[in-house]
Amino acid sequence: MRAWVYAGMLVFVVVATLPLELLLGTRVYARWRRTGLTLLCVAPVFVLWDVLAIHAGHWSFDLTQTLGIVLPGDLPLEEALFFVVVPVASVLSLEAVRRVRGWPVRGEEHR
Repeated sequence: MRAWVYAGMLVFVVVATLPLELLLGTRVYARWRRTGLTLLCVAPVFVLWDVLAIHAGHWSFDLTQTLGIVLPGDLPLEEALFFVVVPVASVLSLEAVRRVRGWPVRGEEHR
């Protein structure tokens, strides 16, 4: 059961923030190109940071708490997914607050 700890946390984050998309209509998933560009700015930097830190011995992962799938650079699959799930959840949260508060974004006033 411990093998699902990290994956379970990621699933929880997705499930907990999904209502923001469905009920508030944040359209984060619907605007997949925009979301993808956001991830492209964030994920590679942190994946590289993790790989370098692992190889430098600064930190490691308890593979008994992961699914055991290790990507190149000794990076557990869940850690790579973390850099997708958490930024998307953050953007969903921001968009939900914007929607509820009515905060416009420059360039989107007419959409």
